[in-house]
Amino acid sequence: MKDVAMTLDDHPGALAEMGDALGRAGVSVEGGGAWVVDGRGVAHFLVADGDAARRALESAGIRVDAVRDVVVQRLHQGRPGQLGALTRRMAEAGVNIEVLYSDHDHQLVLVVDDVPTARAVADAWMADRA
Repeated sequence: MKDVAMTLDDHPGALAEMGDALGRAGVSVEGGGAWVVDGRGVAHFLVADGDAARRALESAGIRVDAVRDVVVQRLHQGRPGQLGALTRRMAEAGVNIEVLYSDHDHQLVLVVDDVPTARAVADAWMADRA
């Protein structure tokens, strides 16, 4: 899975334009979110095919800032403190979490500065839970 980071105009219909472009290209959005920051739309969406998403968005005039690998992690949803414990482990390993959101399957999606280390931390997290 890939995180597609993009800049959108801040006007009614900007998200619709993005969704339409991806839909026409057959790219399904699997998670993500969008916010207005300093008068610009900042969006991160999870897709299976980052290259197809980039092509579709750019052909629609939407600025794609990055397409990056992600680390996907399932937390124990009913156990308080999971987010803090996992992100503390990431911090202790020197991993900077740049973006965090959920996918449609209730999994945590992390966009990080060091994917291999973050994956090792995530694997250890899962092993400790077993």
